[in-house]
Amino acid sequence: MQPPKVGLITFGDNRSHEWEVVFRQLTEPRHRQALAFFRDLPIELHASTAVARHKREIDAQATALQAAGIEALVAHVPCWTSPNLVVRGIQQMGLPTVVLSNRHPGTHGTVGFLGVAGTLDQIGYPHLRVRDDFEGAGAQRIAERILPFCRAAAVRARLRGRVFGLFGGRSLGIDTGTFDPLQWKRLFQVDTEHIDQLEIIRRAELVEEQRAAGMVGWLERMAGRVDYGQGRLTREKLMFQARCYLATRDLIAERGLDFVAIKCMPDLTNFYVPQCLTAALLPGPYDSEGEREPVMMACEADADAALTMEILKLVSGGKPVLFMDVSYIDDEAGVFYMPNCGAFCSWYAARSDDPAENLRHVQLRPANRPGGGAITYFHTAPGPLTFARLFRRQGVYHMSIIQGETTQVSEEKLRAFVAARGSHQLPTAFARLEVDIDAFLAGFASNHILAVDGQYLPELLHLCDMLGIRPETYTPGHLA
Repeated sequence: MQPPKVGLITFGDNRSHEWEVVFRQLTEPRHRQALAFFRDLPIELHASTAVARHKREIDAQATALQAAGIEALVAHVPCWTSPNLVVRGIQQMGLPTVVLSNRHPGTHGTVGFLGVAGTLDQIGYPHLRVRDDFEGAGAQRIAERILPFCRAAAVRARLRGRVFGLFGGRSLGIDTGTFDPLQWKRLFQVDTEHIDQLEIIRRAELVEEQRAAGMVGWLERMAGRVDYGQGRLTREKLMFQARCYLATRDLIAERGLDFVAIKCMPDLTNFYVPQCLTAALLPGPYDSEGEREPVMMACEADADAALTMEILKLVSGGKPVLFMDVSYIDDEAGVFYMPNCGAFCSWYAARSDDPAENLRHVQLRPANRPGGGAITYFHTAPGPLTFARLFRRQGVYHMSIIQGETTQVSEEKLRAFVAARGSHQLPTAFARLEVDIDAFLAGFASNHILAVDGQYLPELLHLCDMLGIRPETYTPGHLA
């Protein structure tokens, strides 16, 4: 996935005498330092080699950056300069902005920095303030502050124009999965395409036999186990699930959808087949036809879950995302048991870029729904995760953001869990969340939760600020 597109403008004093006598020799070397520094970061940098001092130069650089499609701006104020001119450039861009200066005692940079930032505060322009040097430990501190901000800005920009495909309507009476498409259009600039989920069934019948057989043969070779002959799982049913997956992929491509949610239960699970194969493969980076970009899919028509998944994918640079239920909490051990009704993204079986390594841990087991077919079964591999969930409270959007990790439970705990659930075993993540459990239970507003590999708390906090969404973290003392 393309890295964040970041623009840099270094602003200089517009007074001729002060520029020539004092500030040129302080500003231009720091501009060259800034160019070298940002070119080494995992971003796509756009910048002029010249310092912008006058209105015409500022306007020209801003116009060039706009034409390049930048997603975040760094307003570099290494020395004193007139704050109104810096703010002119920032307002012309209208983007999430970092105001950056240095700690050197001779540059007067802090004066210019605070003059600019104070003006932005007075006019209500959100921004990030960073004051540090490009040398030594300062370079690391600048990167740690600015990169999450730029990634968040890229998510904000890339949500615009996305198209969400909703197959079917509310599932199983889960109200928290419903949404207002026009609220999304206003807040996120995301459009919605409504599609009957029976279109998946119709199109599945048109998928070529050879293509579906190739998918099933690949699964039979790659999966750790395929439980044919146990219950309602037959090769014919698995073939139809493969057809549904391929039909869904085709519909996504034809209709220009970026992420989706599928109702599935109870209509398809009772009378056709569950869409568990789609849920296992679509949010991942591969299938029988090779490598591909993950496409986020939420089960049970959960729109806010799907949008959260898309955000987590974008903020992580394109990683697969997990869709889970908050099913059981072992309060004594502090472990959350998070299954799903029949599928997890298979990438999380081993967190490997090699599909064989992931799928050897995955079993295809009979679904217990009337329609039959397969569910996927595995426990997620241990590792860090960022959990999140968009939700509304009285119509206003909030986002739950939690750092944590998946872990392993003891054999004794696992046996007790299996015995308690009985024959209906599901794919499960055993997770430790950095939350106060009472605060979580008091404030978390859905039965579904989403998670992505890695830690992206700062990025999501910045994104919430950019979108005007309140973040909730459920740390001790945080009761929503």
